[in-house]
Amino acid sequence: MLTKELITEALKGVHDPELGYDIVSLGLVYDVRIPSEGVVQVDATLTSPGCPLADTIVRDINQAVRSVEGVSDVTVTIVWDPPFSLKMVDPDLRAELFPMYIEE
Repeated sequence: MLTKELITEALKGVHDPELGYDIVSLGLVYDVRIPSEGVVQVDATLTSPGCPLADTIVRDINQAVRSVEGVSDVTVTIVWDPPFSLKMVDPDLRAELFPMYIEE
């Protein structure tokens, strides 16, 4: 049975090509929905609207989700609301990457 947790785990295998960290820990995955059997919808964002690797990241998301048994259709939507910020990054990773970061 498909679950949001299974899909999220698969998405941890997708890395931002520039930063080298997975998109889940970076806070780039906003939502995962399974509206019907085999159908997965992923809302994600990018660190900037002008990201030159957007197509690569969307392709990698699509491939990762399709690798999960039972997935027959994937829709990836890049969203900009809310805008990405460092507070979305996993706290442990944020502390490692941005030790001087102060919560807003």
